[in-house]
Amino acid sequence: MLKPRIQSLISGVVLAGILSSCASIVSKSSYPVTINSIPSGATFVIKDGEGQPVSSGTTPASVVLRSSAGYFRPASYTVEYKRNGQTQTVPLEARMNGWYLGNIVFGGLIGILIVDPATGAMWSLPERNSAQFATTTSTAERELKVLNVADVPEELKGSLVALR
Repeated sequence: MLKPRIQSLISGVVLAGILSSCASIVSKSSYPVTINSIPSGATFVIKDGEGQPVSSGTTPASVVLRSSAGYFRPASYTVEYKRNGQTQTVPLEARMNGWYLGNIVFGGLIGILIVDPATGAMWSLPERNSAQFATTTSTAERELKVLNVADVPEELKGSLVALR
């Protein structure tokens, strides 16, 4: 027969295991996200679901974002990239954390209904978000014009090269 002290200790450990929640123990509620663009050097602004800016910078960068927007609400962000006059908006959405399902086995109803939803650990964010921009070259610098020699201004005629 177990002594009352050991029995109390075992009961406490079992109770702590029952009252805990899987995603909150194994996971987190804020995640580092790599913000990147191809080519790099784009400026970005990250806005939350209400359109409020939460972070900004120049690619490549790493930011830490919360995965929850409230009780049972995943975070939703938009990343607006700008580079050389081009703009791209890319969504960044939290999705259900796989460890949240561990509550079925380990965390019970308290983990499913209270702890993980309240801490935001039931959601996770992707590791990266990126945009790809078209690389453009200026055609003004590489423009080819064919002219009659009579139409060339006198001050430029000295720069002409004869082709044979």
